[in-house]
Amino acid sequence: MSQELNILNLCESCAAALRHAMDSDFPKELHRSLQQRLFLLETALDQFKQNHIDFEEICNHLIDAIYVSDKNGKTIYVNQAYLDFSGLKKEDFVGKSVYEINQEKKLYTNGVIPAVLSTKERKEAVGTVISSNQKIFITGIPIFDDQGELKYAVAHDKDIDQLEKLKDALALLKSQQASSNAELEYLRKRQLDNLNLVANSPNFKEAIQTAQTIASTDVTVLITGESGTGKEIIADFIYKSSNRTSKPFLKINCSAIPANLLESELFGYAEGSFTGALKGGKPGLFEIANGGTILLDEIGDMSLDLQTKLLRVLQEKEVFRIGSSKVIPLDVRILAATNRDLKKAIAEGNFREDLYYRLNVVPIYLAPLKERKEDIGDLVHKFLEKYNKKYVKLASLTPDAVSALHEYSWPGNIRELKNIMERMVVINGTGEINASTVKQVLGISPVVPLSSPSPDALPSYGQIIEGNLKKSVESFETDMIRRAIAQYGSKRKAASALGVDHSTLIKKCQRYGI
Repeated sequence: MSQELNILNLCESCAAALRHAMDSDFPKELHRSLQQRLFLLETALDQFKQNHIDFEEICNHLIDAIYVSDKNGKTIYVNQAYLDFSGLKKEDFVGKSVYEINQEKKLYTNGVIPAVLSTKERKEAVGTVISSNQKIFITGIPIFDDQGELKYAVAHDKDIDQLEKLKDALALLKSQQASSNAELEYLRKRQLDNLNLVANSPNFKEAIQTAQTIASTDVTVLITGESGTGKEIIADFIYKSSNRTSKPFLKINCSAIPANLLESELFGYAEGSFTGALKGGKPGLFEIANGGTILLDEIGDMSLDLQTKLLRVLQEKEVFRIGSSKVIPLDVRILAATNRDLKKAIAEGNFREDLYYRLNVVPIYLAPLKERKEDIGDLVHKFLEKYNKKYVKLASLTPDAVSALHEYSWPGNIRELKNIMERMVVINGTGEINASTVKQVLGISPVVPLSSPSPDALPSYGQIIEGNLKKSVESFETDMIRRAIAQYGSKRKAASALGVDHSTLIKKCQRYGI
């Protein structure tokens, strides 16, 4: 490049000399000869630039000013940006000594090229453009030949106002990133706040021990158990104890999203893959969770078609967006949870057997709360403390209230216990929650056979409101429905025992606020 630059400067000097000579009063023959030589020189110069060097064209498109001198300080090049901010012409620089330019003080104060030439070291300074009073940041750079001798000195000038704007933009980006990181950390903390686990029962102790053992691995885990038994809590515990705790943790309920939408949520889609697809496409949850963990909750409700695609993800560790053939490699840990009996679903043809074995590498089963009575006491006090703090209450439980809570069958498991405790804390006005309150909230009353009750037994079903048959019937139905649900554990079973349709019972529950 240095040799080409020297040749270029020499050719341009020769061309300038020929142009000047042609202005003199020469004989026609000599004038014609000079004109021919100038044409040949300019043609060769243009060809040389096209074939050998784009230096000038490139530098003239830079937004920063560039100045180049030789080892003696003679100016050999300035780019267009240098001319623009100085307000001078090329001939005011090229061929002149940098010492002469600095002495004339036409350019700017605090130039660094003389210092670079004398010290042969990089120099930096802040100068002021004399014509515009504009502040600039100047960097002087020495360039050496193969023998280590100084060859060029280059000045690179940048507008300080532009640097300040870049600095402000960078500060804003850092602030936004810090805010996003803080928000993400807050959301993760909120997500994992409930991990002060209660594990007194043998079943839950075993589940926690298994989760601890496999947390640091990437093995796929299948968590099963009834709704409300704490499957998501176990998934949270595995994630928090894993090596991926600083990476994304996404949860998706496979039963809450229609199958056609679930596919695009999981795998994403390419631009134009269907009507309404976003421009540029959309990444799926697997893609977003790359490097982290994903929980597929209620996986037993996933459609067979989607199960097939999920099996490919587990086998190949890759995903395709809908409408795209581009392979996206995956590094995602899969956790799955369901309240369904997957073996029964396989027998009924509703779940793929090969997918089941892919998911069931490490199974964790959570028993219903009625089989984990040892956990109830600590759970009750945990929720009592939580809701006392939330609602600024000082509610306490009497021993008979705790006994009543232990005796209940908890068809809704921990989720039901949590909701019941919140309700009792909120409605309590005395500061004390006794067995009567517990039974009232749970709809528990002395067990009376549901078939053929005698007229004498009517008062135990509901309060007779004197002179008002309609309200007495409503009270009777309310009490009877509550007892049936408490006794049989679900509204569907209660409806069967009461001899009414499930939909009829649901409507009555809504009507009476049960």
